[in-house]
Amino acid sequence: MSTLALTEPWWHYAVRGVFTYSGLLLFMRFNGKRAFGEMSAFDVIVLVLVGGALRSAIVGDDKSVTAPFIGVAFILLTDRCLAWCCARSAKLNRWVEGMPTILVTAGKRHHDALRQENVPEAAFERALHQHGWEDEKDVAIGRLEPNGKITFVRSPSRPRS
Repeated sequence: MSTLALTEPWWHYAVRGVFTYSGLLLFMRFNGKRAFGEMSAFDVIVLVLVGGALRSAIVGDDKSVTAPFIGVAFILLTDRCLAWCCARSAKLNRWVEGMPTILVTAGKRHHDALRQENVPEAAFERALHQHGWEDEKDVAIGRLEPNGKITFVRSPSRPRS
């Protein structure tokens, strides 16, 4: 058998790619904002393992060179279509990306929000230090953005020292 010949019709791989993308998007969405906001060694391991585990979901037992390309093409097409829809629907975009979580208001850290979003105190401290602050007393608002990054807005009553 040729390395280009498929064992199933081409659209099987397209549908599998779309379903795999959609399923993984749901898993990642429910896994939380911090899933891959700051890629640690653990996150890279998870990413590699997920990719390996999902290979069979996309191509099954097909050993051709063509099947993975069809699956990947439709994954990219699905991603492009979803991005197009999110750019035109704020409601869909909020569902796909999520909403930011407030971690600091008026210089007061919200420990319950940090725990709820699985943000270790050490990671929060690193984010403060990356912005040039020792603590949150000068922060008007600090948020965990939907992309997993922590952002801060300086309190207007406290000039930068």
